[in-house]
Amino acid sequence: MKSSNKYISTLTVQDKKYQYFDLNSASTNINRLPLTAKILLENLLRHSNEQYVQPEDIETLAKWDTNSSLETEIAFVPSRVILQDFTGVPAIVDLAAMRDAMLDLGGDPNKINPLKPVDLVIDHSIMVDEFGRQDSFKNNTEIEVKRNKERYQFLKWGQSAFNNFKVVPPGKGIVHQVNLEYLARVTFVEERDGEEVLFPDTLVGTDSHTTMINGLGVLGWGVGGIEAEAAMLGQPVTMLIPEVIGMELTGKLPAGATATDLVLAVTQQLRAFGVVGKFVEFFGAGVKHLTVADRATIANMSPEYGATCGLFPIDEQTTKYLALTGRSKQQIEIIEAYSKAQGMWGSEAQKDAQYHDTLQLDLSKVVPAIAGPKRPQDRINLDDASSAFKKWLTEQKELAIAPNNSQQGRFESEGGPLNEDSKTSVSCHYNGQDFELDEGAVVIAAITSCTNTSNPSVLVAAALLAKKANELGLKVKPWVKTSFAPGSQVVTEYLNKAGLSKELDHMGFNLVGYGCTTCIGNSGPLPEPIGDAVREGKLTVTSVLSGNRNFEGRIHSDVKANYLASPPLVVAYAIAGNMNIDVTKEPLGTSKDGKPVYLRDLWPSQENIQKIVTEVVNESMFTEKYGSIYEGGDVWQNLETVDANIYNWPDSTYVKKPSFFTDMPAQPEDVKAIENARCLLKLADSVTTDHISPAGSIGNDTPAAEYLRKNNVEETDFNSYGSRRGNHEVMMRGTFANVRLRNELAPGTEGGFTRKQPSGEEMTVFKASQEYISENIPTIVVAGKEYGTGSSRDWAAKGPLLLGVKAVIAETYERIHRSNLIGMGILPLQFLSGEGAHTYELDGTERYSIEAVEAKQKQAKVNVIREDGSEISFNTDIRIDTPNEFEYFRHGGILQYVIRSLL
Repeated sequence: MKSSNKYISTLTVQDKKYQYFDLNSASTNINRLPLTAKILLENLLRHSNEQYVQPEDIETLAKWDTNSSLETEIAFVPSRVILQDFTGVPAIVDLAAMRDAMLDLGGDPNKINPLKPVDLVIDHSIMVDEFGRQDSFKNNTEIEVKRNKERYQFLKWGQSAFNNFKVVPPGKGIVHQVNLEYLARVTFVEERDGEEVLFPDTLVGTDSHTTMINGLGVLGWGVGGIEAEAAMLGQPVTMLIPEVIGMELTGKLPAGATATDLVLAVTQQLRAFGVVGKFVEFFGAGVKHLTVADRATIANMSPEYGATCGLFPIDEQTTKYLALTGRSKQQIEIIEAYSKAQGMWGSEAQKDAQYHDTLQLDLSKVVPAIAGPKRPQDRINLDDASSAFKKWLTEQKELAIAPNNSQQGRFESEGGPLNEDSKTSVSCHYNGQDFELDEGAVVIAAITSCTNTSNPSVLVAAALLAKKANELGLKVKPWVKTSFAPGSQVVTEYLNKAGLSKELDHMGFNLVGYGCTTCIGNSGPLPEPIGDAVREGKLTVTSVLSGNRNFEGRIHSDVKANYLASPPLVVAYAIAGNMNIDVTKEPLGTSKDGKPVYLRDLWPSQENIQKIVTEVVNESMFTEKYGSIYEGGDVWQNLETVDANIYNWPDSTYVKKPSFFTDMPAQPEDVKAIENARCLLKLADSVTTDHISPAGSIGNDTPAAEYLRKNNVEETDFNSYGSRRGNHEVMMRGTFANVRLRNELAPGTEGGFTRKQPSGEEMTVFKASQEYISENIPTIVVAGKEYGTGSSRDWAAKGPLLLGVKAVIAETYERIHRSNLIGMGILPLQFLSGEGAHTYELDGTERYSIEAVEAKQKQAKVNVIREDGSEISFNTDIRIDTPNEFEYFRHGGILQYVIRSLL
């Protein structure tokens, strides 16, 4: 590295000298910058010699003018990239296909190679097939590897074919917890031109909950797979200087309130305030009372409150956690010294920071809560939970009885009315017991996900609650499917050491796997008698999970109401067995001596929880488990792979060469107008990426199922959409196939249906799209607010592209999905503020024409011809926000841009 760079200073740690890019060399008042802005500024200084960084970019960011700097585009080069298997498999499939495209165009295929460290953790494929047994983990893991053998063989090939690419085998943990406990460096130490250089650990990941690492003071966020691929290949992430919102935390959590309760309060407040696309930074006296595990719980749910990230400072809590998880003393000393030198250490680093806006939250006011039945931000105080559920259920029934009710449209967008012929209970026989399965029954209770299973306090609390319940003779209700899926093997170690694993086992919460399971929709089937009863009575049943997502249709297709809760509350609701029960006032059950048992009788004290956590969680657990993190079991080790740089695409229904680069010209074509397009779907508000591209099970009567049957796949082996993301034929058939999707163009239907125009014939979205393509008719999607909320799912953009969608016109977009649309060459247009489809009385039967857009163009006119021949036109905002994004769009996608750049 050239020591003449004007931004370089020297730092000595343990008598060793390191170079770093000094923020004080770029600004006379660096303390005005929030932590996130400091990290972005350091990134610009370090890459100041690259063509994508201009001197004025550095100058503008260093001045940090909260009134006028938001229109400046800057480049951000993450230090590393992290993937999980659902999104990672298609990313590596794309890289393999890009090598083929480079060959076809006469280029060097080996240029398609990660230039940054890339880690992929296999954690999304484990499914709760078996539960409530001592061998559930063993059996589920065997089923997982058998189901996903072809995908795992492909990933093993990728590990040998690509540089800087490592795979963590299945059964090791959830990507975000592995990242927190092991992969994160916090401060990078890298040799450049003979010098040791220090710089912040930053990353992007192909999962929206990548933000969990923000709890450790590491800046990172979720992106789509296509954007992550570009980052791997050396392309910067381009962005406008972000708006940074400061959230001041004061006070301390009261007894009885958990980190889960806190994050639900944070999510509700920030979502109501509006932080979509913004950076959030936590500061204040309350921060010091939060452990890294607590901070990670809050940072994890950044997507749920809509922010790009939710960063905490690096301080004594950070170094304490790093020591606990086995990081070296030298590494910790470097992190502390570097953070202090850069003005990034603790609350001192934030006291003079200038935020675009500031909010406050008093931790002492947080009370126990759950969130649901369909969105993480819909927080409900625990003592209001049963009444809120009853009210929601009544509203749904009233709508079913009065379909012409003026509120019908609103409720359809929120989940639709219940069927008029639904019952309130069904007689059921299961596992040797006869019982009535009632409305509101909790049929799934899952301790799962990255959000809470990274936090020893809430897991020990759950186990202690189970212990007390066992002592009193309480049982989980027979209709509840229970599961325990922690995010790290260390969790099992400390629960075993505390003698608490057996308490969860006795309550039915046996280990089912180390992975996302229920939170991602891999809840597995309900026991057949339970599922049959739900469908027979059209019962509205519920799930309770310690996850971060509860969107409709995500957890299980038969479960209409889903609630997020802390792990101890998951156990409590499994005992109570029904959402109609007020767990704060009514007994959960009856003890073995015939007395009513209340939640307060079971709830452990904070002192007891902390005493056990302090006694049982230690450094050796982390060093032992992570010492073999890249070693898989025998099944993984014995997977056969071919050692070759170019992938030999097999005849597989899991991994198939995608068509994105077929017949791709060496130069991009001119951007063309969209003429006489038809509306493929007309959608309401809050359509999530789960609605657009579901991750869960593949229904037997879907186009994807038909394709699999034609390829000799038995129904028992259909697996999930998420597991088949390496096959575009399955995924395009699964686009807009969520069982809870309601297309206003096909009223009265749920699932992937539309009406093809102009005939009005009802058919699947896939069939209609193929007919439109064969007739050379482009299509668009019209949507409401928050289009693309949820997971950073690149197939939610890839799928529509393969269905022939050329543009989306929505009222507002979620950040990652808008970026993904551009990354696949789909034009994102936005109705002007306050406008929507209702403004122009659009019903989806019209023909739409959109002018060809140009670089820096802010608005595009949409011309509409109605069925009766009348015409209207309106302006829309073009949501291509930066010059770099327009280049990606002009090339037909970011990957096409990268290929042409490397030629």
